[in-house]
Amino acid sequence: TGFLHLGGLRTALYNYIFAKKHQGTFILRVEDTDQNRVVPGAAEGIEDMLDWAGIPPDESPRRGGSFGPYQQSHRLDFYRSASDVLLERGAAYRCFCTPQRLELLKKEALRSQQTPRYDNRCRHLTPTEVAEKLSQGLDWVVRFRLEKGVEPFEDLVYGWNKHEVADVEGDPVILKGDGFPTYHLANVVDDHYMGISHVLRGTEWLTSTSKHLLLYKAFGWDPPQFGHLPLLLNKDGGKLSKRQGDIFLEHFARDGYLPEALLDIITNCGSGFAEKQMGRSLEELISQFEIGRITTHSAFLDLEKLPEFNRIHLTHHIENEGLRQKLIREVQLLVEHVYGDQQVDQEVLEKEYVERVLLLRKGHISFLKNLVSSDYSYLWVRPSVSREQLQTISAEVDEIGKLVLGLMMRQDAVLTVEELNKDLRSLQKQTKETKYSSVMKLLRLALSGQQHGPSVAEMMVTLGPKEVCGRIHKALSS
Repeated sequence: TGFLHLGGLRTALYNYIFAKKHQGTFILRVEDTDQNRVVPGAAEGIEDMLDWAGIPPDESPRRGGSFGPYQQSHRLDFYRSASDVLLERGAAYRCFCTPQRLELLKKEALRSQQTPRYDNRCRHLTPTEVAEKLSQGLDWVVRFRLEKGVEPFEDLVYGWNKHEVADVEGDPVILKGDGFPTYHLANVVDDHYMGISHVLRGTEWLTSTSKHLLLYKAFGWDPPQFGHLPLLLNKDGGKLSKRQGDIFLEHFARDGYLPEALLDIITNCGSGFAEKQMGRSLEELISQFEIGRITTHSAFLDLEKLPEFNRIHLTHHIENEGLRQKLIREVQLLVEHVYGDQQVDQEVLEKEYVERVLLLRKGHISFLKNLVSSDYSYLWVRPSVSREQLQTISAEVDEIGKLVLGLMMRQDAVLTVEELNKDLRSLQKQTKETKYSSVMKLLRLALSGQQHGPSVAEMMVTLGPKEVCGRIHKALSS
């Protein structure tokens, strides 16, 4: 019924981690039986985003498997047959109540300040009355008879539970007039025929589980084990808002977040692990996970911390040789996209140069796109600065230029901002009348063409000796 958001990702992730921890199979089944709420492209989008997040299903509509189809709208024969079995056994019945009558029941209940529920009227129809209504061509749905005396079940998270559903709700519809099942029937039937052993789902389904177990009992089937995951809430305790579209995975992918950062933050704010720590990889999440450690407390998600999670995982990517090559290509494409209409010299797009920039900025940036912000434009666009412009700052432009060139030639060792700051202080003392602030202003202009941005020492370290010398030479000779 919609695209994958952080709540759905968290549920999928816990299922994935649990399956991999126990050498099991992680299955994606598309539940599209409510045809009024189906969003075109959403099913494909969910699978795309699971792939992007690095937790692809082993079996799914796209990948197939031994228990397909994996889309409920393609499994209608299973549900009709199952519904017929329940009708034959007397565990279900046809209901002929019109939408108008059901609406009146609902209004009457609300007027009396009661919870709306079906009054089970058609449960008491005799076979003769049912046959008569069928002969009249009346519309019908199939309802399941809820019986009292449900058995308790042991939830993997919430422990022993039971909900006397027959006391609080009317008999539920399991097969609608359009031939499509409701969630309750479809999931029970599919979990049985697909051989599902464990189901981890949101806590909102906890009270429905007794109803589902009654269905299993009516069929004579063994149910899977259920574990219900506590709610994922905003840090202020409110529900994650879908309205702004800012909790959907496409939003995070588009904004340059790494999937590892999302997996890390949604497990970090929850439970299931011995301790909270930032920067865990998927392999670490799998090895450290224990379902018995999941608490029943809601998980509070502070998205303001997400850039910090991203910074940590981006640092891991930069440190990993294989992943770094992918980042280099991404930076090259970003530079071409952002600065393509300016004078971008091909040399600054060379792999070695981009790689050096990444390694030097490691830990300082939270997103790759930070590297193409205005602060870092000097890395990609060589300035066109004339000697005359520099002379307006200091008449000692040649002397300063030579001192910097000498400093760069001498500094073949790895440059550090700290050491360079000391060297630039010493360098200024060798000028006759130029103040330190003017030396910095002159060098900033020569190296970047800008009056603001990172410190001059940081610029020089990031550009490297070769590029610094090239820009100084160019400025002095133009």
